[in-house]
Amino acid sequence: MEQQADILKHILSNVIQGRVSQEDEGVDEGLVGQPAVTERIRHAVELGIPPREIIIKALSPAMERVGENFENGEYLIPDMLAAAECVEKAMDILKPHLSPADIKEKGKFVLATVQGDLHDIGKNIAGLMIKSEGYQVIDLGHDVVSDAIIQKIKETGAAFVGLSALLTTTMRAMAEVVEKISDAGIRDQVTIFIGGAPTSQEFADQIGADVYCRDAFHAIQKLREFE
Repeated sequence: MEQQADILKHILSNVIQGRVSQEDEGVDEGLVGQPAVTERIRHAVELGIPPREIIIKALSPAMERVGENFENGEYLIPDMLAAAECVEKAMDILKPHLSPADIKEKGKFVLATVQGDLHDIGKNIAGLMIKSEGYQVIDLGHDVVSDAIIQKIKETGAAFVGLSALLTTTMRAMAEVVEKISDAGIRDQVTIFIGGAPTSQEFADQIGADVYCRDAFHAIQKLREFE
């Protein structure tokens, strides 16, 4: 009988490979037809492996490894997306088996690509990663006007908001959102994250944002500092 440690190792490996199901190829060759994340997760559940163990010992460390691979240039954005999708599908299977203590959400996180900007790949990756960390993600999509972001923060009572921009011409919309959050009297309620190719720590300081993120994995590292 396969040992728990081996099962968790296989789950971890398949997340790193970006293989959701056995039909997927993965980064390495010759993996098609072999059990992947969904098959391995279901098997683990059938054997009674606690979902929390699967998350802590397989899913989380796998995404840490993917982040390292991205940082050193070994992985590209499609590889990150594939791995993030693996975690999302795994969590869908695990959710019905999680105890109330396991599924307690850490908070609400509003995400948006700001007005005038249609690029949202980076935001989508960040959303998947933040969700896998136990936060409720409210993704407003791209080209989102500042008033809609403010309204959603008020409606949900979100403690975090993430703003994304890929164009230098849309960076000013970030400043507008930060300013309107202050004008709305909710600045002390929310921690503001910003990210995107043209942004920087200097720009974050300039507009009064709390956290600058160079990529989705950096966002997770910074978010953990608030736990």
